[in-house]
Amino acid sequence: MKIAIVCYPTFGGSGVVATELGIALARRGHEIHFVTYSQPVRLELLSPNIHFHEVHVPEYPLFHYQPYELALSSKLVETIRSFGIELLHVHYAIPHAYAGYMTKKMLEDEGIYVPMVTTLHGTDITLLGNHPFYKPAVQFSINQSNVVTSVSQSLKEDTLEIFDIRREIHVIPNFIDKTKYNRAPEDCQRSLMAKDDEYILTHVSNFRKVKRVQDVVRIFHKVQQQVPAKLIMVGEGPEKEGAELLAEELGIEEKVLFLGNSNEVEHILCFSDVFLLPSEKESFGLAALEAMITKTAVISSNAGGIPELNQHGVSGYLSDVGDTEDMIRNTLKILKDDATLQAFKKRAYERACIFDIHNILPMYEEIYDLAYKSRLKQV
Repeated sequence: MKIAIVCYPTFGGSGVVATELGIALARRGHEIHFVTYSQPVRLELLSPNIHFHEVHVPEYPLFHYQPYELALSSKLVETIRSFGIELLHVHYAIPHAYAGYMTKKMLEDEGIYVPMVTTLHGTDITLLGNHPFYKPAVQFSINQSNVVTSVSQSLKEDTLEIFDIRREIHVIPNFIDKTKYNRAPEDCQRSLMAKDDEYILTHVSNFRKVKRVQDVVRIFHKVQQQVPAKLIMVGEGPEKEGAELLAEELGIEEKVLFLGNSNEVEHILCFSDVFLLPSEKESFGLAALEAMITKTAVISSNAGGIPELNQHGVSGYLSDVGDTEDMIRNTLKILKDDATLQAFKKRAYERACIFDIHNILPMYEEIYDLAYKSRLKQV
C-alpha cells in the first residue's frame, strides 16, 4: 500500500512513533511518504520504500503566523496526485487532522478518494485540543476521519469525555523495536557516566511543565543522600533552566548531567538503573517504554496511560502526581540490594517486550485495511 504519513518531525513521542511506524511498514513492503516541514529526527536514511516531501511555508509580511496547515494540505494534494497515495495517516490532531480533511475535500472534487487515519497522541486532545479556540475544529476533523486510533485506553476515555465523537476509537498502544536496543554488556560503558559503585537514574523528555522535571531533581537529591548515584537528564525545553538552577541550589550540580537532545537515547538508557517519570499528564509514556526495553526499572506517576505500561511492583512503582516522598521511597526499595534491582530490571524488559513493534504493526495494518474499505464505499 502507498501511505502518506504526516507528523511532527521533532523529538516528541508522536513524531518518534510515526517515524518508527513508517520505517517498519516500509520493511514490510509498503511505500511510505513522510510529509512534514523537515526530515523526522529518527529518519536517518531513506530507502526505495521511504520518501520524504518537505513542506515549504513561504514568508509573507501579511501573516503574523505563517499558515502551515494550508501549505501542508497543498503539499499533500501534490504528493497524493504525483505518487498515487492510497491512504493518509496523520499523527496528532492539531493541525494535521484538519489539514488532512482539507486535502480529502480538495481531492474529492477531482474524483480522488483517499481515506484518512487519525492517531491521537495526548496533548493534542487534553491540552491544545480542549482549548476553546481549537476544540470545534479538532472535534470536526476527528469525526471526519475514516478511522481514529489512540495510543492508550486512558486517552480514548479522555477524548470521549472532552469531545462529541461519533467515530469508534481504536486503541493501538505505542511500541518499541526491541532489536534496536539489543546491546552486548561490553558495549554499555557505565564508567563514562558514573563510578562503579554509583547507581544511575535517568529522565528523558521535552522538559515541558507537565513533565515536572524539578520533581525529578528533588527525588534524586534525596535518593543520592542514601545511596551513591548520578542523574542523567536528556532533552530540551522551557523547564530545563529551572531544573539546572534547582540542582545548583541543592548543591548536586556535579552529580546531574544535562545532555540536551540526543539521537542516541538507547545508548544513554543502557547505563540506567532507574527511570524517573513523575509527569502530571502522559497519554502513554513512550520514554518509559524505551527505558524498560533497556532493562531499566521505572518510577512514575499514575497519570493517564502510564499504568497501562508500568505495572506497580512489577516493572517499577506508581505514585500519585506530586508525591515525591513516595517516589523516593519506591526508588530506594528498588536500589536496596542488587538482587532486587536485577529482578525489577528483568521484569521491566519482559513487560516492554509485549509492546514490541512486531506485535503492534499488524494492528495498524488491520486499521489501514478497514480505512481502505471505507474508501471503496465512497467511490
